Amino acid sequence: MFGALDLGTNNCRLLIARRSHGDDGEFQVIDAYSRIVRLGEGLLQSGRLSDAAMDRAVAALSACADKLARRGVTQVRSVATEACRRAVNGPEFVRRVYEETGLALDVITPAEEARLAVLGCQTLIDRTARRTLVFDIGGGSTEVVLLERTRGDKPRAPAFRMEAWVSVPWGVVSLGETELADAGDPALRMEAYERMKARVAEHLKPLVNRMRGDVQLLGASGTVTTLASLNMGLPQYDRRQVDGSLASTTELVALSHGLARKSPEERAAIPGVGTDRADLVVAGAAILEALIDLGSAPRLRVADRGIREGILRSMIVRTDAAVAVRA
Repeated sequence: MFGALDLGTNNCRLLIARRSHGDDGEFQVIDAYSRIVRLGEGLLQSGRLSDAAMDRAVAALSACADKLARRGVTQVRSVATEACRRAVNGPEFVRRVYEETGLALDVITPAEEARLAVLGCQTLIDRTARRTLVFDIGGGSTEVVLLERTRGDKPRAPAFRMEAWVSVPWGVVSLGETELADAGDPALRMEAYERMKARVAEHLKPLVNRMRGDVQLLGASGTVTTLASLNMGLPQYDRRQVDGSLASTTELVALSHGLARKSPEERAAIPGVGTDRADLVVAGAAILEALIDLGSAPRLRVADRGIREGILRSMIVRTDAAVAVRA
């Protein structure tokens, strides 16, 4: 069995899977774990991971290590992203994690993060799309990749080339910390939302001229899945309905503006948002709208998948290749 662990700026997520029959690294999930740890809380101001944030993350990682041990998983890849890249005490934290949990965190580059996100979402790319904008809104950064198809529809996964790539140094945690928790009234809250969107848009400028023509939008992250679920009117989150669904970009923007005007308490009372996401969903919505504004796509493909799935797929393909060489 295989294990893929993604320690982000906001979440700690684990997937345990076995290889399924078929090509291109397909797998069957056996177990999963997800916990909000807010590892990057306060990082924007201090430049350091706080003791409380590290304690929360280590507790979650210990739970992941226990799951991996109980399942007898021997092939594991554990990655950490923007918070550990940015924090001056990131290396110290990585050492502590290994000493206390036995997990060896690999602090990956933004380029590797983007590659894994694309790999994890690739089965949702429209086979008729010549170009696709894939993005993953994280806690500390947002990875954005513009892909162009390089060969036609095949029984196996289509091949693409990376036409452009941008790592935006804003995610739901870091961007949210640039504004007050509550600006005070709907008009002022909307102004704060627009400022957050402008901060993101500034980093997306290299993509503006490349987004002419038809470009499929494919978005991964808790922000995208939460907004899609709310837009569908689901009483509670259901991955089976959300993953792979299509959402109207116009409706998502309208929903985002509605959330931005609400107080944190009003957002927390919405089923599907709650207290855990009440202060993050607006920052995520601002990032999403800045990405939607890049093009004219009427719909967005929603992905409840990403880095962990990319890790699993790459591990399985690599293992298969090694077996083939030995054979």
